[in-house]
This record gives sequence, structure tokens and C-alpha cells, in this order.
Amino acid sequence: MKLPKKSPNFEKLVKTLEMDGDLSKLIEMQMGPTVQDKYLHWDKLRYKKAPEGLDSEHWWCGIKLARRSLYQLLPFLDYHGNPHQFAMPSSVLKTLNELNEILYGTPFSLLDDSYVHAQIEEAITSSQLEGASTTHRVAKEMLLKGRKPKDISERMITNNYQAMLFIREMKEEELTVKMVFELHKILTENTLDDAEMTGQFRKESDDIHVWDPVEQQVVHTPPKAAELPKRLELLCDFANDRLENFSIDPLVKAILLHYCLAYDHPFIDGNGRTARALFYWSLLHAGYPLIQYISISEILRKGPIQYGRAFLYTETDDNDTTYFIVHQLEVISKAINALKDHLKHKIKETEEIDKLLENSQANFPMNHRQKALLVHALKHPKTHYFIEIHRKCNDVTYDTARNDLLSLAKFGFLIKQKQGKAFSFVVAPNLKSLLGS
Repeated sequence: MKLPKKSPNFEKLVKTLEMDGDLSKLIEMQMGPTVQDKYLHWDKLRYKKAPEGLDSEHWWCGIKLARRSLYQLLPFLDYHGNPHQFAMPSSVLKTLNELNEILYGTPFSLLDDSYVHAQIEEAITSSQLEGASTTHRVAKEMLLKGRKPKDISERMITNNYQAMLFIREMKEEELTVKMVFELHKILTENTLDDAEMTGQFRKESDDIHVWDPVEQQVVHTPPKAAELPKRLELLCDFANDRLENFSIDPLVKAILLHYCLAYDHPFIDGNGRTARALFYWSLLHAGYPLIQYISISEILRKGPIQYGRAFLYTETDDNDTTYFIVHQLEVISKAINALKDHLKHKIKETEEIDKLLENSQANFPMNHRQKALLVHALKHPKTHYFIEIHRKCNDVTYDTARNDLLSLAKFGFLIKQKQGKAFSFVVAPNLKSLLGS
């Protein structure tokens, strides 16, 4: 990825304006931190028409003056020892408040099996972002059937799925260095060239750089390995709200955890997957249950260049992490919309099967899992249904899954048969007539 144009030096611009006697005029213009509610980087602003009487650099200086009045310093330093910071202009605050309301309190119907859907999507797409090449269909089938992975790509996806389960189990716990190591170990097990580096800081000899093979250049140099223990301890204190005189919105905190872990690159590999997993842990820990029903990596995979650019914008403009925050808020918003579309589709299917059942021979109340299965069975009549897969798909107990399938078999919609050591349920040949279709 081509590095964005580094922003002009603010201090030099201010000094030049002072010498020319133009600084007071610029201040009087009272520019805001955004342009038409967009938090633009210099790389984009320089191509836009400046307000009358200003050139692009003076316009940029006015915008930076407004941003500097909003900046909040973060406790995290960059490679050169300079602090990171962020701003919360009104347009960003509006989006943040809207997402907080949705993620923290808005109820959604038919969410039960959407949890598994989201966890599988996140496991697959987070791994694909890091190079896993297995197809979506094969990966999903592997996870649902519990099949052992055949190659590194499948192993990455399996590991990512286990990591999502791990952070769900650990959501009540405070973040510790040990927990981050365990998370990294789960994510990278049997995927690294040096197996001993799972759950371990990279070494100074590893000489880690983020390299762009297309542009043939280094786009990021993380802190030295000797600094990593202190940096990760600080990150844990930040995650656990242990920093004095520092308060931050939980959603912004989760996004910054994502950014800071990725920035530090504490591991030889698997940093991106670990960072995204920490984002989920942070919001689950803060009491945002809906976050486990969306996949941010599914959205990121569709725009990997924008994802990478959000990091680079920060590094090329005074460590202003607002660029990354804005990008991630947009990603979360798109992920929520994807969940809404998924649920609308489920509701429509449920309504369709309800109409069919009105004319069928069934006279027992069906739950939404059974209705969803019948919708699937009508479209895929050669499918074999297994209790364990039905359990995983719907995140229910084995007994609940077993009763779902046995009830459908009792009324003739499915046929129970022996397959190896387990029972499978096949679609009845006359399912359509039974459903009155």
C-alpha cells in the first residue's frame, strides 16, 4: 500500500503565519475540525478546493488548530517516543452515541443462531485477512462438523473460532499479559514456523517490519522488542480502567485496544487476529452483548486497503488515532446493518414457513430453529442433518438439538437413520406435500 502524503509540519506553518501576520486572521475564521462532517487527512484535503483567500496548507493549519483544541492525549507512545492522541468532533460523537445505543441496549429478535453465524464469519474472514485461502463453504462445513483442519489455512480458521469461544468465556475477567499470551497461543497454534513463539513476545533478532510487497517499502516499524513487556502491561491497565485521571468511552477504548496491539506488533505473527479478538473481548467485558452477533472482519475483508490506510493516516499525522476510530465506527455500523439484513431474511423465511404450516398436517408448535431447518430442507432436500451440527448452529444444548430433530421426525418431516455411530436425519421425500406446498 502506498504511503499517504505526510501532513505539513504544523509548528512550521504556525511560525510562518505569525511572521506574516496572518495567524490571527486564520484564528478569526474559526474553522472546524472536519470538512462537511468528514475527518479528512492531508492526503485527501490537498486535492480539495480551499476556502477563498487560503491555500491548501493554510486551510490545513486552520483545521489542525480546531483539532488541537479537541485532542485528548493517550498514554501510548510511538516508535520515537511521541504520544498518540484522538479528537471527538461532533460528527464522530453523533455516530459514537448512535452505535452505543444500538450495541448496549437495543433488543433484536431471532438472535439465537445468529451468534454462531457471526462467530463463524469472524473466524473465517479474520483469517482470510491474514492470508488464509480456504473457501468460505469448506471452512464453515469444517467448523460445524468439527472436522480436523487439513492445512495451515484451515488451522488458522479453526484457531480463530476457538479464540472467539475463549474470549466469550473470559469476558468477566480483567485483561492480563498472561491472557493475551494465551489468546495468541490459541490463534497461532500449529501455524508458526517456530512453534515456540506461540504466546511469546517477538525477539529483538526478529527485526519485525510491516512491509508492502506491492510498493516495495516499509510502511510501519513497531517498537523495539525490549519495550514490549512494559507496553503490554500499560495496555492491560488501559483495558482495565486502571489509569488515573483518564476516562474513555468503552467503544472507543475497544477500538484503541485494537489499534495499539496492532501498532506494537508484539508477536512474530498473528498480531492482527489478536488485536481484533481483543476488540471483541473489550466490548463483551464492558457489557455490550450484541457485539458477539456481528463480524467486523467480514466488513474489513471487503475493504482491506481502507483498513490499512486508517493505520497509516494516524502515523503520518501526529499520531492522530481519530482516523482509525472513524474507520472502525464505520465498519461497526456496516456490520450492524449486515446483521439487520440477516435477521430480516430470517424473519421473512419464518413467515413463509408459517404460511405453509397453516395448511400442513403438523399440529405441534414449532420453534424458530425447527422452522429455519424446514426452510433449509425445502431448498436443500439432499441434506443430512446431525444433532451435533444442529446444536452448534443454534448454540443450544445437545438435548435441545436432539428434541428439535426428533420432533420433526415424529411428524414425518425428517427421517431418522443410522449413519456410522451417529444418527442422521434426512429430508422426507414428501416434505413439500406435508407442508401444503
